[in-house]
Amino acid sequence: MEISTMSQAMQLHAHLLKSGRPESNQTQTQNLSKLFTFTALSPSGNLTYAHNILTTLKTPNSYYYNTLIRAYSDSPDPTRSITLFLTMHCKDDPVVPRPDKFTYPFVLKGCCKLRDVKLGKTMHGLILKSGFILDRYVNNALIHMYSGCGDSGHAYKVFDEMPERDVVSWTSVIDGFVDNNRPIEAIKLFEVMMESGVDPNEATLVSVLRGCADTGALSIGKNVDEFVKERELSMKANVGTALIDMYAKCGCIDNARRVFNETMDKDVYAWTAMISGLASHGLSEEAMEHFEEMKSCGVKPDERTMTAVLSACRNAGWIGKGLYHLRSTMKKYKLRPTIQHYGCIVDMFVRAGQLEEAEQFIKKMPIDPDVVLWRTLLWGCKIHGDVERSERLVKDVELLKMDTRDCGSYVLLGNVYAANGNWKEKAKMRELMNQRGLVKTPGTSRIEIDGLIHEFTAGDSRHVEADNIYAKLDELEQNVRREGYDPKVSEVLLEIDNDEKASQLLHHSEKLALSFGLIKTNPGTVIRIVKNLRSCEDCHSFMKLVSKLYQREIIIRDRIRYHYFKGGECSCGDRW
Repeated sequence: MEISTMSQAMQLHAHLLKSGRPESNQTQTQNLSKLFTFTALSPSGNLTYAHNILTTLKTPNSYYYNTLIRAYSDSPDPTRSITLFLTMHCKDDPVVPRPDKFTYPFVLKGCCKLRDVKLGKTMHGLILKSGFILDRYVNNALIHMYSGCGDSGHAYKVFDEMPERDVVSWTSVIDGFVDNNRPIEAIKLFEVMMESGVDPNEATLVSVLRGCADTGALSIGKNVDEFVKERELSMKANVGTALIDMYAKCGCIDNARRVFNETMDKDVYAWTAMISGLASHGLSEEAMEHFEEMKSCGVKPDERTMTAVLSACRNAGWIGKGLYHLRSTMKKYKLRPTIQHYGCIVDMFVRAGQLEEAEQFIKKMPIDPDVVLWRTLLWGCKIHGDVERSERLVKDVELLKMDTRDCGSYVLLGNVYAANGNWKEKAKMRELMNQRGLVKTPGTSRIEIDGLIHEFTAGDSRHVEADNIYAKLDELEQNVRREGYDPKVSEVLLEIDNDEKASQLLHHSEKLALSFGLIKTNPGTVIRIVKNLRSCEDCHSFMKLVSKLYQREIIIRDRIRYHYFKGGECSCGDRW
């Protein structure tokens, strides 16, 4: 009897009970196993019902416990998988089976979902004691658990000590590095994997392409693209989507278009990646054309698609169109606006200098605004010089109480105070950060040269060619000053003199990356830089002048969007 509904499952259960003990013969045992598997694992099943079946069995074997632990680890309440595991591990009852090598991967998945690395380490200890540490599947589960809990160091240690690895082992640790903001290490490990003769699968390629997208490692991404072509994998939507995203985030929108056109059976993720890429490149008209084509193909947009659409409206300054899509389009597709969607609208108002409209929009939202929305408005007050509003928001909103773990609010408030000349209050923000052990995220810029990623922070002197970089930077400054460059010292919110402020501006991370790129690349080569924070106004004007003087195309991806500098102009139209 095939089971597809709980009604059929209950009928089979009733039949088994009427026939005597469900475990009485082979046929009964098979039917009971089928019943239990359906109730525990099928989307149409019932976990509570499965648990009740388990409690009625006289001699349940480990399959029943493992299956239920697996089901609980995938459920909204994975703590129950831990509880059931403890029953197996601790209960001194000959009827209850002991955990085996199949139990641990499931319970580790529960630890991962709970993001409880301490509990995961306890399980690791039990695995060592039980002798299952040599099992490849158990080790793969350990790597996945540590990576999912944000401990990529321990994940790599497990991987490094494995006696036998497969493609899943490599992929898990590469994916963990990417997820935990260590993409350069992920790319290096992928290269080692390829040199070791291990054939990557689709999941590996998607992971390393994410790493390439994060770092701007275009040459590695192109190598992956060639591998994908050789294996004819680009037609598959998941790999195609990763390639589209990689090329878009590396500043190669033409290649993103090519992969998109080659991808067969485009799903919502492929469409969204293309729309998002076009939006971030300032190609808002084309992004909206793709959105309309997507709908005409019968692909229903999801929440991420609408974030991409609203980003296109934001980057083009289309406030009216953005509001239309927020209200009408999302209503049509029965999508509930998220905080990200509302954030795009607030950013639109702020960029246009409509701070009152932004504030009223936040207050009238049907969901509670988060700290990011209020920060966006405060940032707008700083940029547009609305001192009165910023001081009122600082008092009324109480940003510091909204997220005490994040230094962003402290830094922004300190900058608002500094912009208003209130150095005493700025010093208080710095002191509060120190007391709470919060460290400001440093601005970093990455540039790829000959397949290697070089990362810079502001004032960085660690690079092996630091002397040459700074000498080139001094040359750049002299040349752009002759073209009218005037350092925007108002960007430096420190109580120091203007010469020191100008020096700090000159040593911003993207300028160091630019200097290195000019040294290491041939004339006419496009320079691509990835920055983790929003570009400042001074760096923006500096890049425009360098692109004109040195006849170079400079592509910078900051936290918000792309900037194409060419001939003294930027694709963003000075709106970012």
